[in-house]
Amino acid sequence: MRQSVVEAAADLIGSLPADEVPAPLRRFARFERRKRAKLAGQHIAAVLEKDPGFRARVAGPLRETQAGLVEAVEDGRVPPAADPVRVAVLAYLLRPAGWTGLVESARAELERSATASEEEAAERRVAALKDELAAARGARSAELDKLRAELRETKAEVAELRRKLHDARTRFRAAEERAGEVAAGSELELAAARESTAAAEKELRRLRARAAQAEAAAETAKRAAREGRNVDDVRLRMLLDTLVDAAQGVRRELALPSTIGRPADVVGGQPHRALPGRAVSDGDPQLLDRLLTLPQVHLVVDGYNVTKTGYGELPLSDQRSRLVSGLGGLAAQTRAEVTCVFDGAELDAPVAIVAPRGVRVRFSAPGQTADEMIVELVRAEPPGRPVVVVSSDREVADAARRADARACPSALLLRRLARS
Repeated sequence: MRQSVVEAAADLIGSLPADEVPAPLRRFARFERRKRAKLAGQHIAAVLEKDPGFRARVAGPLRETQAGLVEAVEDGRVPPAADPVRVAVLAYLLRPAGWTGLVESARAELERSATASEEEAAERRVAALKDELAAARGARSAELDKLRAELRETKAEVAELRRKLHDARTRFRAAEERAGEVAAGSELELAAARESTAAAEKELRRLRARAAQAEAAAETAKRAAREGRNVDDVRLRMLLDTLVDAAQGVRRELALPSTIGRPADVVGGQPHRALPGRAVSDGDPQLLDRLLTLPQVHLVVDGYNVTKTGYGELPLSDQRSRLVSGLGGLAAQTRAEVTCVFDGAELDAPVAIVAPRGVRVRFSAPGQTADEMIVELVRAEPPGRPVVVVSSDREVADAARRADARACPSALLLRRLARS
């Protein structure tokens, strides 16, 4: 009732001119309605209690909206179905004769309503508890039945396990008896085997003596054959030197190439139209220069790894052209065999590239990465040939080392090409 009275007064304060608002409430007139009712509730209640005029003005709007109930309250005739809170609010604001009795009657009605609601809630709770109790009893009964069934199954399982244990014990005793019989037979066989071993060792000693005699005789025969063959060896060497000199003269005369092909030429891929130094650190600037001085060295370059390290901002075609051009100059200076491998997976279609003399360009085949092709190139080389793999990719470098090749960082090749 108090809240309803305060809210009605708060609404009235917001609509009155500033000079008509009671002085204690003027500072709250600018507040929003809800804040006004919440923050100025105590002050509004105090003014309503002391100021009959303000109280009558608050009751004014209620006379228009609830005219019938206002007339009944002023006459002391409260309708039976009237809301007790509204009756108490009107009685407090209008204050007809006996208004305190009306407020008290409204309070008593609210208490009776609350008591009835509590009783109904209690009855509902009791009914719910009875239902829960019945459900719990049913669940307990079902659980007991389930436990009894499990107990019967457990007893049957225990009986089965006891039967299996008895059978296992019976089989164990039978196995022990058989093991004893086998052990006795094994002792007899072991004695016979020892006798056979002694006879075999005696025969082996005799055969070893005969073998030593045969080896001595063979060594004597080999020595005699070597002494008799010295003259033939000299004549054969003289003939071989003559043939080699003649072959070299024919090669120079005909201007034949030094070799028809290289092992790297037979490694699969997409053709395009046309290690010593392990003691040197990978970061040593002289590493690549030392490796390129090795005889018959094969330089295998991880193309995109080098270009993206040095000038990755360029288009792929420009990266390839710049690297291959630089490798051509390096091959001309060092006479090294150079193979540059690019990843074919990044190409939408086959690319025609003109490689300079001394540089072999390969693109990996579909389904194959450039790293895999580099490893295949290294493994294709004969054992003992120096192979240098240029790549900063750790996996490629590790694979090259496992294949007995020397790995070199891409930065060293870029620095070497920049000097050229």
